[in-house]
Amino acid sequence: MQTAIPKKTLISIVGPTAIGKTNLAIGIAKHFGCEIISCDSRQFYKEMTIGTAVPSKEELAEVKHHFIQNLSIHDNYSVGDFERDGLAFLNQYFKSNNICVMVGGSGLYEKAITEGFDQFPDVDPKIREELNQELNDYGIEMLQKELQLKDPNYFNEVDIHNKQRVIRALEIIRGTGKMFSSFRNQKLTPRPFQIIKIGLELPREEMYDRINRRVDIMVNEGLIEEVKALEDVKHLNALQTVGYRELFDFFDENITKEFAIEEIKKNTRRFAKRQMTWFKKDETIHWFSPFDIDPIIQHINHKISSI
Repeated sequence: MQTAIPKKTLISIVGPTAIGKTNLAIGIAKHFGCEIISCDSRQFYKEMTIGTAVPSKEELAEVKHHFIQNLSIHDNYSVGDFERDGLAFLNQYFKSNNICVMVGGSGLYEKAITEGFDQFPDVDPKIREELNQELNDYGIEMLQKELQLKDPNYFNEVDIHNKQRVIRALEIIRGTGKMFSSFRNQKLTPRPFQIIKIGLELPREEMYDRINRRVDIMVNEGLIEEVKALEDVKHLNALQTVGYRELFDFFDENITKEFAIEEIKKNTRRFAKRQMTWFKKDETIHWFSPFDIDPIIQHINHKISSI
């Protein structure tokens, strides 16, 4: 009797920031004897450690990780680049391994690996030039308001402080007269491996308390010093993110240090809410508490055995 060839399986662990994805991913990877790839777009950059909650040296030593601090903030690296590199890695990895764990809270980057991208129509490049000029002349707030008015669905999901994402959406909206979100969720190319999606969630108050405590820990570990060292390159896209933006405002003497820290907490809570909005739309995700490692492993084993 011919032995069945094990199905290659990617276990994708998602959820909001500070919920415990890293710890769970390491536990699952150790259980299955496999490696981890990160789809956290903030953890790619070697200059950003504390503010992006990169796994500690001890955690990285427990299980081999990939796509962690593998780039510089000076590199131009898109989600499309990550899709290409991540799939190439998995293609090679699965030649000698059956299971891999992927972990991260960047919904678009997780989608890049598990589903791929929707196809968007080409639009006149002059529209992007106009949008960039408006950004320079009037700031991001006016563009944010336009996006909220013309595509409230996408506005509620996207990081509205990410200038590139806002401009990309408005570029399609202005160029086609249709909502950016209307081009999403098309039929996508299936991946050559099975995907098991695990989502982590907690009651909101508990989640927010974890976020507040994590920010305090980051500050104690040297977040302010880390961001200060990057002040000269604060214009780079990689640094237009929560935890860095607010401290640049403090260094510019626009706000106090105490206010900056409270803003980091508030904006991180808002970011976590947007992450949950994104992930909750994916009906293939099975949700657990981050402390439910045994039920999660049972669920994964059941999924693998039922192929």
